[in-house]
Amino acid sequence: MKIIRYLKNHLVSHGILDGEHVLPIADFRHLKGRGAPLPLSEVKLLAPSAPTKIVCAGLNYKDHAEEMGFAIPEEPVIFLKPPSAILEPGGIIPYPMMTSRLEYEAELAVVIGRTAKGVREETALDYVLGYTCINDVTARDLQKKDGQWTRAKSFDGFAPFGPWIETETEPHDLLVEAYLNGERKQSSSTANMIFPVAHLVSFISQVMTLNAGDVIATGTPPGIGRMERGDKIEVRISGIGSLINTIES
Repeated sequence: MKIIRYLKNHLVSHGILDGEHVLPIADFRHLKGRGAPLPLSEVKLLAPSAPTKIVCAGLNYKDHAEEMGFAIPEEPVIFLKPPSAILEPGGIIPYPMMTSRLEYEAELAVVIGRTAKGVREETALDYVLGYTCINDVTARDLQKKDGQWTRAKSFDGFAPFGPWIETETEPHDLLVEAYLNGERKQSSSTANMIFPVAHLVSFISQVMTLNAGDVIATGTPPGIGRMERGDKIEVRISGIGSLINTIES
């Protein structure tokens, strides 16, 4: 099942995507249809949830750690992106004047389905609604300059995710790719994660309460690189779909 958020007639609604039609629903916790199906062409896709926070895992792929020459972390390294960083599928990623090096990071995103606090790893996936694509946009020069990551990863529009929440896939062996202007730049499987999804959900829930709609970005594969003004960046994940955004010209 593909769950979307969309804009029509200045109203934000939820729906289930069925081919080229949308079945309106109350929200992702109430999946019974209400109203007649709508043509997909008549709605504007939004980020598929409205999280209170986006929790990101840094350095979570073995092959990325090898690429960067870093030791494998003993526990997840986490940081936050604010809700103001959210950007819809097809939206324009800003190129802030503060930075001179904007980079992509293709990642699998986990969308939480119900409140999770202190959950065990064995039951962690019970709290997951589904999965989507996210681009952890980063001002790499500012990340190196600051020594911590808040400014570099928190500009408005630095967390595009979508286009929908896929509820019927498993996160254990998904192909995660990034395409810059049609050229593949990143490619790895979630099987190469250092800390799998269930571990991340459990670990983060020991630190902070995860609310329905919250997003966990699970780390990026090797091949991160630079984006220039006007570039098109695509995050593609098998079993889920494709998130495409353009950099501000």
